[in-house]
Amino acid sequence: MDFELNEDQRAFAETAQQFAMGQLAPMAAEWDEKQVFPKDVIKAAGELGFLSLYTPEDEGGLQLSRLDSSIIFEQLAMGCTSTTAFMTIHNMVTWMIASFASKEAKQSFCPNLISGEWLGSYCLTEPNAGSDAASLTTSAKKQADTYVINGGKAFISGAGDTDVLVVMARTGDQSAKGISAFIVPADADGISYGRKEPKMGWNSQPTRAITFDNVVVPEHFRLGEEGEGFSIAMKGLDGGRINIATCSIGTAQQALNEALQYVKERKQFGKELAHFQGLQFKLADMVTELVAARQMVRLAASKLDNKDSEATAYCAMAKRFATDVGFKICDQALQLYGGYGYIKEYPMERHFRDVRVHQILEGTNEIMRLIIARRVLAEGSQLL
Repeated sequence: MDFELNEDQRAFAETAQQFAMGQLAPMAAEWDEKQVFPKDVIKAAGELGFLSLYTPEDEGGLQLSRLDSSIIFEQLAMGCTSTTAFMTIHNMVTWMIASFASKEAKQSFCPNLISGEWLGSYCLTEPNAGSDAASLTTSAKKQADTYVINGGKAFISGAGDTDVLVVMARTGDQSAKGISAFIVPADADGISYGRKEPKMGWNSQPTRAITFDNVVVPEHFRLGEEGEGFSIAMKGLDGGRINIATCSIGTAQQALNEALQYVKERKQFGKELAHFQGLQFKLADMVTELVAARQMVRLAASKLDNKDSEATAYCAMAKRFATDVGFKICDQALQLYGGYGYIKEYPMERHFRDVRVHQILEGTNEIMRLIIARRVLAEGSQLL
């Protein structure tokens, strides 16, 4: 077992770091303050392949492993958490369409999604179906060679500013097997968008509710077969949990880097803060926990790449641990900055705000604990 990055992975990380520090970091505070969705910069990321990292090569993607993708997302998140998080969502949308759509739909959508000419949103959550995603009520009724979609989605990243939606809707009974997945053009007749939600963080990407009122899509816009939607969604969420855990790690690393620089420069009682043993112990704990979280995320990514039977549980463990640790490190880094950490002129309070939602989305950390516990208790579990 080799924990060192290979030559390709180091090259991926270096390219991503250059983009993060050159294109994301200089503008992140302004995007946050003015709530700007930087489509031009996201499109530039597409030119480097960052919008189709694990999309199949046959459809124009890079077809990297989830481990390689995690290494790239970590570096990007150090530049701007919110924008990188949107890129991970777009990657999931592109991968789903490239992997499960009809040939005709792939040809229609993949090139523009891969390039960043079009951006994608993932539509699973509903006002009354969050943690219990299988209880969604948005419906898709078959009519001849089309489907008519009615219902609503909530907390959709990019909604109102993206071009393509992947929508989970009920085509059958009330079980998870009654759910199907569809590609829906974001400007289709019958779609309306709610207000742009004022949020604690993630301000460089809009979040809105979506209403579907007799929205008609052709049959060939369905992903997979009828009833396969929930399975497709869960496959997406395994990777999504690795992605959001990675965003937490990247943000925590950047916060730690900034805190280290600050304690080396800031003087109190005649010496730098870095010389106080109490703060040294805090830094030691922060870096130890960050390294542990990073290794857990990369282990989970490797399990997913190798189609391990317990991959879902490992992804849940990584998401739970890394997002909790990421938030804790950002909180402690802010504390090291003292009063300056609380002021918007410095990036600490933005790091703190941006990582908080990671403990909620892609399945709350309480749901992650349920997933892990069920696997631990299951007969034949390989987790212990």
